[in-house]
Amino acid sequence: MELTIFILRLAIYILAFPIYLLNFLGLWGRICKKCFPYFLARFTVMYNEQMASKKRELFGNLQEFAGPSGKLSLLEVGCGTGANFRFYPPGCRVTCIDPNPNFEKFLIKSIAESRHLQFERFVIAAGENMHQVADGSVDVVVCTLVLCSVKNQEQILREVCRVLRPGGAFYFMEHVAAERSTWNSFWQQVLDPVWPLLFDGCSLTRESWKTLERAGFSKLKLQHIQAPLSWEMVRPHIYGYAVK
Repeated sequence: MELTIFILRLAIYILAFPIYLLNFLGLWGRICKKCFPYFLARFTVMYNEQMASKKRELFGNLQEFAGPSGKLSLLEVGCGTGANFRFYPPGCRVTCIDPNPNFEKFLIKSIAESRHLQFERFVIAAGENMHQVADGSVDVVVCTLVLCSVKNQEQILREVCRVLRPGGAFYFMEHVAAERSTWNSFWQQVLDPVWPLLFDGCSLTRESWKTLERAGFSKLKLQHIQAPLSWEMVRPHIYGYAVK
């Protein structure tokens, strides 16, 4: 099996050589930063259609974590195009963080379509360093389809814990590595070397649930599912929330 994976990976390296060359020259990253938001804008429409019931289930109790004022203060890390906005409760105060400034025009469109929310600001920053957000200043942090692509999962979860108030919650929905010894796992391993280049750092083989279990939350509610998605590679999912 390992030899087969190696041979198939080698074939993919050869086919993807122009992309690797552009990446080596420092050009591919710039191309991706500009083009990826357009791809994600289309992908999230499909994803929301197929995952709407799971997202409604996930975000159904968000309001329970509102502070004394009754208004929920929410920070979305890796906000992308704002695909989660329609699932947030009315009156929710939303701050967005994303390292890619090219998402801003897509966010503006999503904000205009989400009159039930109070949008506060868009911060251009990586989730591993959210120094613009004060300690213990938010009720909820949301992160969907982000842990697959961050450089340091442990660091981003440390930052999540820092900005959450005591008793606040971290909500997540992520695609993860498939169960080993399955065909899905086989193809994830074959494609994983080139996948991050095509999809802005995304990895197919991360076991993100293990990082969440080690993060030191006082409560962790996590479920494994096979998401009803067209792309079989990203069907293995985890979702749930953790309380600080």
